[in-house]
Amino acid sequence: MISTGELRKGVIIDIDGALYNVLDYQHLKLGRGSAQVRMKLRDIRSGAVVEKTVQAGSKFPRIRLDTQTVQFLYADGDLYHFMNVETYDQFALNREQLGDAVNYLKEGLQLEVQFYQDEPIGVELPITVDLRVTHTEPGFKGDTATGGTKPATLETGLTVQVPLFVNVGDVIRVDTRDGSYITRV
Repeated sequence: MISTGELRKGVIIDIDGALYNVLDYQHLKLGRGSAQVRMKLRDIRSGAVVEKTVQAGSKFPRIRLDTQTVQFLYADGDLYHFMNVETYDQFALNREQLGDAVNYLKEGLQLEVQFYQDEPIGVELPITVDLRVTHTEPGFKGDTATGGTKPATLETGLTVQVPLFVNVGDVIRVDTRDGSYITRV
């Protein structure tokens, strides 16, 4: 059990049979009555973000997740297929379960998938991934009025700001936490 005083961002709790990831929380002490905790939660299964207010001191079951190393195989419409690297079991996750992770998935990428009672519910990406630039405008020497960057579309469809010297066909390293350019590979 986890009480409202032990809440942290990223903790997964069970409220009325639904799994929620704590995105944000705030302790409130109003004039009269007991303190309350306002939480911003994301439903693990549906991806919906909700806000709930509970009494301070309320307790919730803490959820333990298992992680498995998997390899991304391919995308088929809104389904993304993965394979466990140890058992070779294959399964699919939909776009809602993956969220922004779909912008970094390319064939052969190894990552961690979180399971709750043998049900895949989310992924943990590596901190950086290397992706090929499929489209960008040519950069011209001395064209630094915009800070020396230009937009580039990558092989997964993600658009990032890159320096002027990056061209179509270059492979760049992208930070998966904020989607920013790190270096040319």
